[in-house]
Amino acid sequence: MAERTVTMYLDAPMLASARAGKHNYINRLDKAFRSVGFDLRLVANSAVARAASRLDPGYALFHMNAPGHDRALNTRRAYFYPFWRIEASADRWAFRVAREAFDPGAVDPDEAERFAGFWRKRLFGELSVNSAREKVVFVPLQGKLTEHRSFQTMSPLDMLRATLAALPGHEVVATLHPGETYTDAERRALDDLSRAAPRFRVTDQPSEALLQACDLVVTQNSSVALSGFFFGKPAVLFAQIDFHHIAFNVGHLGVEDAFAGALDSAPPFDRYLHWFLQGQSINAGKENAEERILSSVRHWGWQM
Repeated sequence: MAERTVTMYLDAPMLASARAGKHNYINRLDKAFRSVGFDLRLVANSAVARAASRLDPGYALFHMNAPGHDRALNTRRAYFYPFWRIEASADRWAFRVAREAFDPGAVDPDEAERFAGFWRKRLFGELSVNSAREKVVFVPLQGKLTEHRSFQTMSPLDMLRATLAALPGHEVVATLHPGETYTDAERRALDDLSRAAPRFRVTDQPSEALLQACDLVVTQNSSVALSGFFFGKPAVLFAQIDFHHIAFNVGHLGVEDAFAGALDSAPPFDRYLHWFLQGQSINAGKENAEERILSSVRHWGWQM
């Protein structure tokens, strides 16, 4: 019956992998839905297809696209494989975990250390073990450098200026996002800033090397800041995001207090990583993945 179907909309590479049975998370979705009498149907993603899903009597699951009706949900990776989320929004700062309270006392410290140590080594190898502090602030830039968007406290360019002013004894090193296209005006603005402030430079060094050396990460809401937690590096955020709990958010604290707090802080990084990834997402490699999948969709109102 059509109403007992979940249709998942996937871009070409992911669709091919899923149809070949090689995508573990989608295999777990399929197993979870079949366990309660629902079929998982895989189709090519497009704006037209997603709009047409309103007429489908079943449920719709979009990969990284905003749910467009009350029977649709969004799923996306929780930054690192094999961790995933199923949400009623495509905006990470509106995710369920963003509204949850993190209590480090509720996380077993030994289990957190084991978990974080395993993923630290798997994701970053020896780089994270040999982490240092070299009076460097790492700023992973994203897009639209001159624009102040609604979820930000200021534009990325103004964020750089604020960082230079707040930390006069630090070198500020920025990277450009490989998936962004920067305008000539944006590149000129960065060049102008580097000439006006010799402590600032843009580099193409790998993020992992900069995370190893920096004192802290400053960003709007780049996932590099979350990676920095594996390196024991505090984060100052200039925008909303779902991993805000142990970061220092300029929107809440102001520029001065956010930087002062970050430099003096020692957040419980391992406990947070365990809570955020293992406790608050779907680990597609764990035996309870199907249970977590069904719990997520039921939370958002799917009758399964």
